[in-house]
Amino acid sequence: MAFFISTLLFLSVCLGGAKPAVSQSSDQSEPMCHDWGQRGELAVLEGEAGWLSCPLFSYPSIYNYSSAQSAGLTLFWYHIPAGHVLEQPIKSSQRLSKERERLWLQPAAANDTGQYICMLRNISSCTKIAMRLDVLPHNKTVPGGCRPPFAVAPEKAVITLQRGETLECPDLQEVADSNPKVTWYHLCERVLDVRDMEVKHNRLEVHLMLVRYQGLFSCTVQFRRRDKDLQFSRSINVTAVNPSQSKLPHVLHPTKDQVFTAKRGAEMRLDCRGFFPYLEGESDIWWTIDGKRVDTTDPRLSTTNRDVHNDHEDRTLESILLIQDFQPEDLKREYNCSVKNELGFDTRRAQLKEEVSVPVVELSCGLGVTLLLMLTLFVVYHIFWLELLLLYRSWFGTDERYTDDKEFDVYISYARNSEEEQFVLSTLRSVLENELGYSVCIFDRDSLPGGTITDETLSFVTRSRRLLVVVSPGYASQGSQALLELKAGIDSMALGGHLRVILVQYRPVRRQGWVRELRRARLALALVRWQGDKSRELTSRFWKRLRVELPVRRVTREGEKGLRRGSGEEDMSLRRLQSQNSTSSQTGLITNTMKDPQAVLNCATGM
Repeated sequence: MAFFISTLLFLSVCLGGAKPAVSQSSDQSEPMCHDWGQRGELAVLEGEAGWLSCPLFSYPSIYNYSSAQSAGLTLFWYHIPAGHVLEQPIKSSQRLSKERERLWLQPAAANDTGQYICMLRNISSCTKIAMRLDVLPHNKTVPGGCRPPFAVAPEKAVITLQRGETLECPDLQEVADSNPKVTWYHLCERVLDVRDMEVKHNRLEVHLMLVRYQGLFSCTVQFRRRDKDLQFSRSINVTAVNPSQSKLPHVLHPTKDQVFTAKRGAEMRLDCRGFFPYLEGESDIWWTIDGKRVDTTDPRLSTTNRDVHNDHEDRTLESILLIQDFQPEDLKREYNCSVKNELGFDTRRAQLKEEVSVPVVELSCGLGVTLLLMLTLFVVYHIFWLELLLLYRSWFGTDERYTDDKEFDVYISYARNSEEEQFVLSTLRSVLENELGYSVCIFDRDSLPGGTITDETLSFVTRSRRLLVVVSPGYASQGSQALLELKAGIDSMALGGHLRVILVQYRPVRRQGWVRELRRARLALALVRWQGDKSRELTSRFWKRLRVELPVRRVTREGEKGLRRGSGEEDMSLRRLQSQNSTSSQTGLITNTMKDPQAVLNCATGM
């Protein structure tokens, strides 16, 4: 049986790659001892209890204590004190005791420092292994920042915020049969039963994890062994983590629509940031070019990874890809940033475009020329806007003679006095008909005897495209028919929109002199002012402004005159035939109307 166990031990050492040294005893009858060398280092605080477990029993498939006893193997312990080279067998005492595969130090002393060897042997096989033990004084303990001190490195524990967890003192199970008592400390202060934490059955129960509870927890275990009161200290480093539903990593930067701009010949920097929720295990962030990890042997390429932010173990990592001497062919390559942890993977493509160099001089010149041109156009339009508007109308305007069935272009309404009648007949009519080619209707000239003034007026206004009202101080007081004409024009304009009213101010009129109809019309209609001798020339502003308000006339002056001559006699004959049955003369009606102007006004206004 011992030979079989020795054979298994030798095979396992060979398969594991270890080559234990073989020591030959001076006594040829003793078996060779396979030396596994030194495995591990331990530390214990001076004055505290400690124990050494033989590493040979760390491989239960090869050895366990019961099978070793059945095979007749005996466990021996040796000690090589610090500064010595010879092995000294360890004998059981009140302070040092052997129990199964362990050697207890109760408590540890400073001279216990050194190398310890555990050996399993019988008459046919021998195997030994060594370990290092350091007994630390209080001033050489692992920094905990408070008392009680401890010699063993802290264990790590993670607790999710706003949730609960139970902490158990490390190695407590080793003395569980000794009825131990545990005292807990948090950042130098003893943990008492509070609302969020309590000690229960030697365990520390954290009911609600808060940020202030993270940090170092230490525990002191007091127990009794072989009539001696002993203790040892351990610590746990608690980390608070954010509660998160998903533990999958994802790329924060670059975003989906982000485009990096590269300049030819310059250094190109691509930043990638990934978010990693807390998860035990490895996490990684990297760049790939055309599906392959960045080749760091290329002198033009280099990557740098760093931890940017850590929020309760939720980490943000950054990977920077630098491309030296960026060239246009680099735009054709595919750049991807990838992140990965134990649960998932995410990747994001970086879109690149070449930076177009801005011709500053050319743009400045172009902008200057553009501004100068705009300023010139503004000045030209400000000065010649009427001419430009007339030019545009002559090219693109619609001749209303072909879109309606009106007979006259302009109907002129004025006060019946000698001065205004002279202005209308000699100036307005003459220029409009002879120079501009418009067909003009004047009631006193074009009406035929025998008709009714009201009916004739309404008929003329309805058959005209524009109503030109000559405004003067005597318009309201001396021209009741003029008011009738104005009222008819405004009503026709408001109802149908086929007639437009134009106000020509012959002489200035005070505001108090404007009748109600003129005040309303003044707010919504165009007003063209006659300025005496300055307005007599056909190129004056008065005539240009008036032409803008009049219908578009796209035929030549000679063609317009011929058209009027050919149709004038027919129109006159038709008007005479229509008025043959009339029983009263026009002259008599006008005379009667002038005697009672209010009647005409009332008729016009519907009163």
